[in-house]
Amino acid sequence: MFITFEGIDGSGKSTQIELLNQYYKKQGKEVILLREPGGTQLSEDIRELLLNKNYQITPETELLLFNAARNDLFTKIIKPALNQGKIILSDRFYDSTVAYQAYGRGLNIETVNFINQLATESTEPDITFYLKIDLYTSKNRNKNKTKDRIEKAGDIFFENVKNGFDELAKNTPRIKTIYSNGQIHETHQKILNYLNEK
Repeated sequence: MFITFEGIDGSGKSTQIELLNQYYKKQGKEVILLREPGGTQLSEDIRELLLNKNYQITPETELLLFNAARNDLFTKIIKPALNQGKIILSDRFYDSTVAYQAYGRGLNIETVNFINQLATESTEPDITFYLKIDLYTSKNRNKNKTKDRIEKAGDIFFENVKNGFDELAKNTPRIKTIYSNGQIHETHQKILNYLNEK
């Protein structure tokens, strides 16, 4: 099973992935934890380039770099793990690219979707949890964090990104919106309830 977590920064993706990882491990299941970009040496190196605030990177270059990292991760880890029947939990996948590069940066959504599909052999997650928070909560949770290149893009950019995630969630059946403004354990329980229903 391939489960991805999406949302703007501060939505609690990393925390909820770790809680779900612990839940599955208690059941004796083999779980692979991933983050995007990252997960392989090449992808981690590309991540450093993408987040480096000393670089000026065009939206088109950004799109291609994200998908270069994604293809390496998909080819080396995700595809083999899916073939072996393992559970994959990923902090972001290509829905983030649609939200950030199409809605946030203004790139053509059909171009973004095409390149995303090329990088992943048109593989879809089984379930995507969109952890939804407002911008005020996001900024408050990240107020003491040093901002990387993308995090410095500004409020209008992140409002567009959030709107992108909202649109994706509205139009994509595999995406389940989970409001994560509340307590961590409450959000975790909502995720478990949905998985148990499935």
